[in-house]
Amino acid sequence: MASGPFPCLGLPPHRLWALRPGVYEDERGRTWVIVVVRLSPSWRAQGRAPRHHAHEPSITVHIWQMPVHPQVPMLPSELTLSQLPFTWQLHPGGRYRAMDSRLWEIEDHGQVDSTEQLILTQLPPGND
Repeated sequence: MASGPFPCLGLPPHRLWALRPGVYEDERGRTWVIVVVRLSPSWRAQGRAPRHHAHEPSITVHIWQMPVHPQVPMLPSELTLSQLPFTWQLHPGGRYRAMDSRLWEIEDHGQVDSTEQLILTQLPPGND
């Protein structure tokens, strides 16, 4: 349990850049780590669904702001196997736009104990 009041969070990061798989950096030089990636429906459930009911899965990520050991950042070409964007840019309406133009809704921006957290869910195409 927290020992005192939380500091004011303010706005979420304006931009997040991938340093390596699962690790991002914001415009203030803070590092953010992907701690949970959830697919809905699961790949297994999608495989059982009839083709006419199949729809694109939703991806939800939990990202925590925490320091990490410095390492040499990877090149974008080295990050191509990730399902997650190389860059997220904050847009009006509580959304991030990825490099591939997909939108990610901010589900939560808060704190878990003393750790700042972002929860983002990828929106289906056409939700501009």
